[in-house]
Amino acid sequence: MTRLTGPVLGAVLFSALAACASPGGDPGPVPGGPGGRDLHYPNIFVSPMGQPFRARVGEPYPVVVWFTQADGDHDGRLTREEFRADAQAFFQVLDLNHDGVIDGSEVENYEQAIAPEILPQIGHLRGDEGMDSRLDLGDPHNTARPKVETRGRGVAQSRAARPQKGEPDQGAGLFSLLNQPEPVSSADTEFNARITLKEFLAAADRRFDRIDKAQLGYLTLAGLPKTPVQIAIEKAKARLAHEKGRPDPEPPSH
Repeated sequence: MTRLTGPVLGAVLFSALAACASPGGDPGPVPGGPGGRDLHYPNIFVSPMGQPFRARVGEPYPVVVWFTQADGDHDGRLTREEFRADAQAFFQVLDLNHDGVIDGSEVENYEQAIAPEILPQIGHLRGDEGMDSRLDLGDPHNTARPKVETRGRGVAQSRAARPQKGEPDQGAGLFSLLNQPEPVSSADTEFNARITLKEFLAAADRRFDRIDKAQLGYLTLAGLPKTPVQIAIEKAKARLAHEKGRPDPEPPSH
């Protein structure tokens, strides 16, 4: 995974996402920006199947909102069946005309209206090129992130870039448990620009297995991996707390 560093991350990521952030998606504070200004990380979580969850400044990272939603019986264990049910519910949201298929226009609606944060416009890069690979979030060799699903170009406007181990997180991978740049279009395993519910649920099964590394048959909130942005927010809060705890410097003696 890559580490987005202080001024570079704030100036690039915040400016890229500010224009597309939804109401209620206020980012969290990060100290130390250019010119003494505080910068902001977007306090956003993208579920393994692509549903975005946004939180305001100071609120807990919204992975807890997704987990609570998906854990249907609220027993603290997210089973495969609950994971699939959550995926099916989001499929219904994405399937705008309710014909049982997510087509290219519905993928475009997802990318542009539902989760625009996954396609940031950065400098000279186009949206479908993802994050700048020079940005670094602390694991330059990406050793802690599982490989993304391999697939060809299927759904219209699907992302061609598929980061593997050793490559940076891109798109939704910055906000998600898995390094999956575009979690909706990558479910199109038949490469026909049409995602059926069967394909979407099959993708849910694959992703559940990738997160459930211990093969317990369920996930817990405490056992989930942290997203790159979640880690960055926590580090920024710790740094800010440390700076606030320092004594004020003594004035120079005359």
